[in-house]
Amino acid sequence: MTLCPCGSGNSYQQCCEEIITGNRSAQTAEQLMRARYSAYVFAEMDFIFESTHPEHREGYDHAGTKTWAETAEWLGLEIISTRRGGPDESIGEVEFIARFNEKGELVEHHEAGQFKRKEGKWFFTDGTMVKQKPLTVTKIGRNDPCSCGSGVKYKKCCGK
Repeated sequence: MTLCPCGSGNSYQQCCEEIITGNRSAQTAEQLMRARYSAYVFAEMDFIFESTHPEHREGYDHAGTKTWAETAEWLGLEIISTRRGGPDESIGEVEFIARFNEKGELVEHHEAGQFKRKEGKWFFTDGTMVKQKPLTVTKIGRNDPCSCGSGVKYKKCCGK
């Protein structure tokens, strides 16, 4: 049994392969996102093209995308969140991180993918890169509880 590269834990044959081959339709935006990731892993560019909304296909480079998909080493998909995109909805968003190795460099593609249902079928429309949230630094006062969790004032603990 070959595990599905989408990370579902199911076999590829019972998961994304059925969607990619057209034997079954994606019921949710997340299922389509997972199938699209698996299609990149197996360089199934016809599915990538066909699962892109018709209004968003302009400029698609079939040969270039196939070459890129075949030369990348696919390392995994992490679904961060989904908003809407359920079986009875018409739009959805799936935030994900696709990890791959490209020419010896580890890439984490963090995107919020937009999906739309047309005539009962889910399509990818667009994606926006998700920027890393800035770190926030909290200044600790001498008389504040120590951040190490000791329960002692900072000045009597780690602030010595």
